[in-house]
Amino acid sequence: MMVGIVGLGSYVPEQIVTNADLEKILDTTDGWIKSRSGITERRFARKDQATSDLAKIAAERALEDAHMSPNDIDLIIVGTNSPDMHYPATACLLQEMIGAKHAAAFDLQAGCPGWVYGVTVGAQFIQSGMYKNVLVVGAEVITRMMDNTDRGTYVLFGDGAGAAVLSTVEHGGFLSFELFADGSLAEYLTLPAGGSRKPFSKEVLK
Repeated sequence: MMVGIVGLGSYVPEQIVTNADLEKILDTTDGWIKSRSGITERRFARKDQATSDLAKIAAERALEDAHMSPNDIDLIIVGTNSPDMHYPATACLLQEMIGAKHAAAFDLQAGCPGWVYGVTVGAQFIQSGMYKNVLVVGAEVITRMMDNTDRGTYVLFGDGAGAAVLSTVEHGGFLSFELFADGSLAEYLTLPAGGSRKPFSKEVLK
Protein backbone atom coordinates (compact mmCIF):
# COMPACT_ATOMS: atom_id res chain seq x y z
CA MET A 1 0.00 0.00 0.00
CA MET A 2 1.38 3.39 -1.04
CA VAL A 3 0.46 6.72 0.50
CA GLY A 4 0.47 9.91 -1.50
CA ILE A 5 -0.93 13.41 -1.84
CA VAL A 6 -4.39 13.43 -3.41
CA GLY A 7 -5.24 17.10 -2.90
CA LEU A 8 -3.40 20.40 -2.48
CA GLY A 9 -4.43 23.89 -1.44
CA SER A 10 -2.74 27.12 -0.46
CA TYR A 11 -3.48 30.65 0.63
CA VAL A 12 -1.43 33.82 1.02
CA PRO A 13 -2.79 37.08 2.42
CA GLU A 14 -3.49 39.94 0.04
CA GLN A 15 -1.07 42.45 1.59
CA ILE A 16 2.23 42.44 -0.30
CA VAL A 17 5.33 43.82 1.44
CA THR A 18 8.18 44.44 -0.97
CA ASN A 19 11.86 44.95 -0.29
CA ALA A 20 11.31 48.61 -1.17
CA ASP A 21 8.74 48.81 1.64
CA LEU A 22 11.28 47.40 4.10
CA GLU A 23 13.91 49.88 2.96
CA LYS A 24 11.73 52.59 4.51
CA ILE A 25 11.81 51.10 8.02
CA LEU A 26 15.06 49.12 8.16
CA ASP A 27 18.74 49.71 7.46
CA THR A 28 18.63 47.50 4.38
CA THR A 29 18.31 47.55 0.60
CA ASP A 30 16.59 45.52 -2.06
CA GLY A 31 20.00 44.35 -3.29
CA TRP A 32 21.15 43.29 0.19
CA ILE A 33 18.00 41.24 0.76
CA LYS A 34 17.97 39.59 -2.68
CA SER A 35 21.67 38.72 -2.62
CA ARG A 36 21.30 36.88 0.69
CA SER A 37 17.85 35.34 0.37
CA GLY A 38 16.52 35.70 -3.16
CA ILE A 39 13.36 37.22 -1.68
CA THR A 40 11.67 40.15 -3.42
CA GLU A 41 8.35 40.24 -1.55
CA ARG A 42 6.42 38.56 1.25
CA ARG A 43 2.79 38.56 2.43
CA PHE A 44 1.49 39.88 5.75
CA ALA A 45 -1.82 38.79 7.26
CA ARG A 46 -4.51 41.32 8.07
CA LYS A 47 -4.91 42.30 11.72
CA ASP A 48 -8.13 40.30 11.91
CA GLN A 49 -6.53 37.12 10.53
CA ALA A 50 -5.05 34.43 12.78
CA THR A 51 -3.20 31.28 11.77
CA SER A 52 -6.37 29.19 11.76
CA ASP A 53 -8.03 31.61 9.33
CA LEU A 54 -5.27 31.11 6.79
CA ALA A 55 -5.25 27.36 7.44
CA LYS A 56 -9.01 27.15 6.84
CA ILE A 57 -8.81 28.57 3.33
CA ALA A 58 -5.87 26.33 2.35
CA ALA A 59 -7.57 23.27 3.86
CA GLU A 60 -10.85 23.86 2.05
CA ARG A 61 -9.00 24.25 -1.25
CA ALA A 62 -7.10 21.01 -0.63
CA LEU A 63 -10.33 19.15 0.15
CA GLU A 64 -11.91 20.49 -3.02
CA ASP A 65 -8.87 19.39 -5.02
CA ALA A 66 -9.11 15.92 -3.45
CA HIS A 67 -12.87 15.72 -4.14
CA MET A 68 -13.48 15.02 -0.45
CA SER A 69 -15.76 16.45 2.19
CA PRO A 70 -14.55 17.43 5.68
CA ASN A 71 -16.24 14.33 7.10
CA ASP A 72 -13.92 12.15 5.00
CA ILE A 73 -10.95 13.34 7.07
CA ASP A 74 -9.81 11.11 9.94
CA LEU A 75 -6.95 13.23 11.26
CA ILE A 76 -5.84 16.85 11.04
CA ILE A 77 -2.22 17.81 11.68
CA VAL A 78 -1.23 21.48 11.73
CA GLY A 79 2.45 22.36 11.61
CA THR A 80 2.93 25.87 12.97
CA ASN A 81 5.19 28.04 15.10
CA SER A 82 2.53 30.72 15.49
CA PRO A 83 -0.61 29.01 16.81
CA ASP A 84 -3.73 31.03 17.52
CA MET A 85 -3.12 30.37 21.24
CA HIS A 86 -1.23 27.95 23.47
CA TYR A 87 -4.30 25.70 23.67
CA PRO A 88 -6.53 24.39 22.34
CA ALA A 89 -4.46 23.34 19.35
CA THR A 90 -4.90 25.29 16.14
CA ALA A 91 -5.73 21.94 14.53
CA CYS A 92 -8.73 21.63 16.87
CA LEU A 93 -9.89 25.12 15.94
CA LEU A 94 -9.48 24.22 12.27
CA GLN A 95 -11.47 21.02 12.76
CA GLU A 96 -14.44 23.07 13.94
CA MET A 97 -14.00 25.73 11.27
CA ILE A 98 -14.16 23.29 8.36
CA GLY A 99 -16.67 20.91 9.96
CA ALA A 100 -14.46 17.81 10.12
CA LYS A 101 -16.51 16.34 12.96
CA HIS A 102 -14.98 12.86 12.86
CA ALA A 103 -11.32 13.90 12.77
CA ALA A 104 -8.72 13.71 15.51
CA ALA A 105 -6.55 16.82 15.57
CA PHE A 106 -3.21 17.98 16.94
CA ASP A 107 -0.51 20.57 16.30
CA LEU A 108 3.08 19.77 15.49
CA GLN A 109 5.79 22.32 16.24
CA ALA A 110 9.03 21.55 14.46
CA GLY A 111 10.23 24.90 13.17
CA CYS A 112 10.41 25.57 9.45
CA PRO A 113 10.06 21.90 8.39
CA GLY A 114 6.91 21.40 10.50
CA TRP A 115 4.76 20.58 7.47
CA VAL A 116 7.29 17.98 6.28
CA TYR A 117 7.26 16.34 9.71
CA GLY A 118 3.47 16.45 9.60
CA VAL A 119 3.33 14.67 6.26
CA THR A 120 5.70 12.00 7.57
CA VAL A 121 3.56 11.41 10.66
CA GLY A 122 0.32 11.49 8.68
CA ALA A 123 1.59 8.97 6.15
CA GLN A 124 2.55 6.60 8.94
CA PHE A 125 -0.96 6.77 10.40
CA ILE A 126 -2.33 5.71 7.01
CA GLN A 127 0.30 3.02 6.47
CA SER A 128 -0.52 1.53 9.86
CA GLY A 129 -4.17 1.17 8.85
CA MET A 130 -5.37 3.41 11.68
CA TYR A 131 -6.65 6.18 9.39
CA LYS A 132 -7.61 6.48 5.72
CA ASN A 133 -7.43 10.21 5.03
CA VAL A 134 -5.22 12.76 6.75
CA LEU A 135 -5.21 16.54 6.29
CA VAL A 136 -1.81 18.14 6.87
CA VAL A 137 -1.58 21.93 7.03
CA GLY A 138 1.41 24.19 7.41
CA ALA A 139 0.31 27.69 8.43
CA GLU A 140 1.95 30.74 9.92
CA VAL A 141 1.12 34.27 10.97
CA ILE A 142 4.72 34.61 12.04
CA THR A 143 4.92 38.35 11.43
CA ARG A 144 3.12 38.96 14.74
CA MET A 145 6.09 37.46 16.57
CA MET A 146 8.88 39.24 14.70
CA ASP A 147 11.08 42.19 15.64
CA ASN A 148 10.55 44.79 12.92
CA THR A 149 13.84 46.47 13.83
CA ASP A 150 15.95 43.36 13.12
CA ARG A 151 16.96 43.35 9.47
CA GLY A 152 18.52 39.90 9.81
CA THR A 153 15.16 38.20 10.39
CA TYR A 154 12.35 40.63 9.54
CA VAL A 155 13.18 40.49 5.83
CA LEU A 156 12.96 36.70 5.70
CA PHE A 157 9.48 35.74 6.82
CA GLY A 158 5.89 36.22 5.76
CA ASP A 159 2.48 34.73 6.43
CA GLY A 160 0.63 31.99 4.54
CA ALA A 161 -0.72 28.46 4.56
CA GLY A 162 -0.43 25.29 2.53
CA ALA A 163 -2.43 22.09 2.89
CA ALA A 164 -2.32 18.54 1.58
CA VAL A 165 -4.75 15.64 1.81
CA LEU A 166 -2.99 12.29 2.20
CA SER A 167 -4.56 8.97 1.28
CA THR A 168 -3.70 5.67 -0.37
CA VAL A 169 -2.88 5.83 -4.08
CA GLU A 170 -2.67 3.20 -6.80
CA HIS A 171 0.26 4.79 -8.58
CA GLY A 172 3.16 6.86 -7.30
CA GLY A 173 3.13 7.96 -3.69
CA PHE A 174 5.88 8.56 -1.17
CA LEU A 175 8.91 6.32 -1.64
CA SER A 176 10.58 7.10 1.68
CA PHE A 177 11.14 9.76 4.33
CA GLU A 178 14.36 10.97 5.92
CA LEU A 179 14.31 13.48 8.74
CA PHE A 180 17.25 15.16 10.47
CA ALA A 181 17.77 17.69 13.24
CA ASP A 182 20.79 19.31 14.89
CA GLY A 183 19.94 20.76 18.28
CA SER A 184 23.47 22.08 18.74
CA LEU A 185 22.59 24.98 16.42
CA ALA A 186 19.45 26.03 18.30
CA GLU A 187 20.86 29.38 19.39
CA TYR A 188 21.05 30.66 15.81
CA LEU A 189 17.29 30.79 15.23
CA THR A 190 15.35 31.01 18.44
CA LEU A 191 12.38 32.59 20.20
CA PRO A 192 13.46 32.11 23.82
CA ALA A 193 10.69 33.98 25.66
CA GLY A 194 7.25 32.59 26.44
CA GLY A 195 8.19 29.05 27.47
CA SER A 196 8.87 27.41 30.81
CA ARG A 197 12.53 28.51 30.83
CA LYS A 198 11.75 32.18 30.31
CA PRO A 199 8.02 32.77 30.94
CA PHE A 200 6.35 35.96 29.80
CA SER A 201 6.68 38.72 32.38
CA LYS A 202 6.81 42.50 32.48
CA GLU A 203 10.60 42.29 32.31
CA VAL A 204 10.57 39.96 29.30
CA LEU A 205 8.07 42.14 27.44
CA LYS A 206 10.34 45.14 27.98
